[in-house]
Amino acid sequence: MAVLRTPDERFAGLPDYPFVPSYVDVETRGIAPLRMHYVDAGPVDAPVVVLLHGQPTWSYLYRHVIRVLLDAGLRVIAPDNIGYGRSDKPADPTDYTFKRHVDWMHSALVRLNLTDITLVVQDWGGPIGLSVLAREPDRFARVVATNTILHTCDPGLAGRLAWPHHAVGDGQVIHQETLLDYVAFYQRSPELVPSFFLDAVAGPLSPDVLAAYDAPFPDRTFTAGLRQMTALIPLTRNDPGAAIGRATMAALGDWRRPFLTAYSDGDPATRGWDKVFADHISGAKGQPHTTIEGAGHFVQEQRGAELGRVVAEFVARTG
Repeated sequence: MAVLRTPDERFAGLPDYPFVPSYVDVETRGIAPLRMHYVDAGPVDAPVVVLLHGQPTWSYLYRHVIRVLLDAGLRVIAPDNIGYGRSDKPADPTDYTFKRHVDWMHSALVRLNLTDITLVVQDWGGPIGLSVLAREPDRFARVVATNTILHTCDPGLAGRLAWPHHAVGDGQVIHQETLLDYVAFYQRSPELVPSFFLDAVAGPLSPDVLAAYDAPFPDRTFTAGLRQMTALIPLTRNDPGAAIGRATMAALGDWRRPFLTAYSDGDPATRGWDKVFADHISGAKGQPHTTIEGAGHFVQEQRGAELGRVVAEFVARTG
């Protein structure tokens, strides 16, 4: 299996990202161990917060959140998914599956011996991280979900989401056209440039910040995981990813530890999921769910300090 590793010099001098790289070997069935990068900052004996990113970002997205959490005396672990950031990048798109992403992240948390985790998830960080929680719920103390979803294609989602993404009737599904456009673009475009999406949704961003988001991908050979992630979005009930999502949602229904939603007010792609989670998850009952104003999908980029304060206060209140 061909595995690419982005040269270290691509990450030199990134703005507001002074963190020394740390690495852990992660495993999944059928693939040799891979090297996953993560930020490890703050006191090693402090309560630990794990920050999970999605597409097309990496741990750089959380740099403003990390600063607030460190000021609050917390330990922060911010991994890069395999195929992203400073983590290894298999060159064959078919090496990436939803289950393997869950396996890799689960492997990282186990090998780092992290417990009593405060899990913060956004975008694909939700389906991946929450599915790890479903496997081993006692490893986690609380969750903060922001601008994320669970891919279930459940007919019960009808009328609850700004972007419909659910089955209806016998053998039919309804999807937001923009979602299908997004999936098609990632499969057909000859070049994928993360900064294009960051600037369009969270910009205008400075040239050095845009370059930081593009740093993991020196050329198109490094983008197999980036490209494949959209192909893993379950579009029917029969997709194996939808089965994972349904199992995860079922497990969350029984999870009684604190679960908080902190969605932005400007992200139609995930709008409605905060209410779905708050209504479904036992530990979400009675929590002070909040809306972060003035941000789109990449809330960490636009309102990172505010999100950091929400997380720090949640840990302090429920610790």
